[in-house]
Formats: sequence, C-alpha cells, structure tokens
Amino acid sequence: MSATVEPFPKKLYLPFPELTAHFDDELSQRFGNSGEGTSYGELRALDQSLPEGSVPYWCRTAMLEPYLVHFDSIKDASDALRNMQRSWAPYAFTCFRRISLIQEKLPHVNVKPRPFPVDIPNSPIGLYTLLDEHTMLCSAKTSSPLPCGTLSLVEDHENPPSRAYLKLQEALCVARNRFGVDLPHEKSRCFDAGACPGGWTWVLVQLGASVFAVDRSPLDDRLMNLPQVEFTAHDAFTFEPDDIGPFDWVCSDVICYPERLLEWVKKWIASGKTKRMICTIKLQGSTDWNLISQFAAIPDSIVLHLSYNKHELTFIHCSE
Repeated sequence: MSATVEPFPKKLYLPFPELTAHFDDELSQRFGNSGEGTSYGELRALDQSLPEGSVPYWCRTAMLEPYLVHFDSIKDASDALRNMQRSWAPYAFTCFRRISLIQEKLPHVNVKPRPFPVDIPNSPIGLYTLLDEHTMLCSAKTSSPLPCGTLSLVEDHENPPSRAYLKLQEALCVARNRFGVDLPHEKSRCFDAGACPGGWTWVLVQLGASVFAVDRSPLDDRLMNLPQVEFTAHDAFTFEPDDIGPFDWVCSDVICYPERLLEWVKKWIASGKTKRMICTIKLQGSTDWNLISQFAAIPDSIVLHLSYNKHELTFIHCSE
C-alpha cells in the first residue's frame, strides 16, 4: 500500500536549541504574534500566520510547504519523500528507531560535524519528522540549505584561544555561500576589532591572512608573537577608516550596544575602505527589532542567527 499525502495547513518553525524563549519573544515583539499553536517536539505550527516570506531569526529552519503523510511501511514513507525530492534530513522527537530506518533508505545526507571550510549547498534540504509510527510531517521546501538548519563543524579543542572562533568560521562559510566571495587568504589584510583573546584572529591567521588586531587586552601569547599579527591596545571603534584602512575584511566580536555597532558599520561601509564585514550583534535585554531591521536594510548585507551564536545575531556585508 502506498502512502497518502495531504497538504498541512500551517507552516512549521524549528527554533534553535535552548532558544525557544527568544523565539517566543521575537514572535511577540517583532511580529505581534501570540505564539499559540501546536508543538511537535520543538517544531511549532502557529495558529496566527507570520507575514509572507518572514522567518524568525531564532528559527533554524522553517517548513514552508508542509504535507501530512500517512504510511504503513518504512518503504512507503521513504518512497513518499523520494517522490517529492532527493535530499532530506530528519528532526526526531519520537519514534527514533523508525526515523533511522527511513533515513537509511534515503540518499545520504551528512549530518556529522565537518571540517572547516564547509561548502554549503545552494538548494534547501527537506525536513521531516514522525508524529507516530504511521504519520509523518514533511516539507521539501524549507528556509535553510542545512540539515535541520544547523551547521556543525569539527572542533579544535587545543589550538584556538576561545570557542568564539567557531562563529567566524561559520560566518565565513555563509558569506561564501550567500555572496560568492573568496575566504580570506595569504594576500588578505584583515581588521579584528575587539580581538582578545584571539579566536577570530586565529581563524584569519590559519587561512593565511595578516591581521591588525585591536583590543584593550592582549591576545593569547601564541598569537602575539606571530609575524602575521599586528596588535594594538586601543578602543577599536575609535580608529578612523582613513587612518588604518583599507582592509579586505573588517570583523568585530566586540561586546557593545547594537546602536554603537550600527554607527561603526555604516562608517566603515561609507568610507569605501572595506567591502566585507562580519560583526556580532550582541543583544542585551529586550531586542530592539527596529534597530535590527536597520542592519538588515544595509545593501549587500544579511542578518542571521548562526548555529554557534548564543543570545546574539551576526551581520555579514559583502559588496563588489
């Protein structure tokens, strides 16, 4: 017996792990949405629709055209998915063994940590989950090209001076995917603002770039003596682009108010002294969504929540 497939009437949203409260706050404050609906594990089907094309920042992936599938066998389930498209990743909150058996019958999708840099595919990957042993929710169209909307990198637990390096690695992968730019390399000159203890500087040096690193506190000793690294103890935001630029990449993981970061970002872009920026937007207390929209409105820019972000967003700007 083949599976029966019927449209599911609501889009579904999968928040980032342990950030459901931030997801709910965004629904309320940014969209005026009550957040009420039906939960399937962490998947949320909202009673009140979001504006067309809107996906919350705290959502790692959304099921944009979901279907409800009733099936008898593992083969029926996998065939139903194959008939929609090739690549699928599971979200499991129940029937874990049955999901594993379905996934084994589908084309391989790598959900394990991968070494940096990762080539992110351009097409969305389907998402499915089981509600019970014979009922499946699935959507071939999702908001992310990553399995469950998550990029997982192989971690180096010995050499980087902090785990913050993972944010820059992920952001660089996204920048290359979204804007088609090259990663920093041996001919690149980079500015790392708020560099201490040096996680982002470490990434840039590993790629061969030279780094002008600025912070009030020094970097990890292993970085301070490298010939590719020029360190200055200073408030990075007080430097004028005309005085220290140009740079191939300007990066900031500075802890500061988003208003100050926005002013700094606009100054650098207006100066013409860089065409590529990656900055962490540190959020404190209630999020000012109007301010975040100003970051997103900057031409050739995106704002997103990375898999390795916490209560923060990432701004990426790449222009020709």
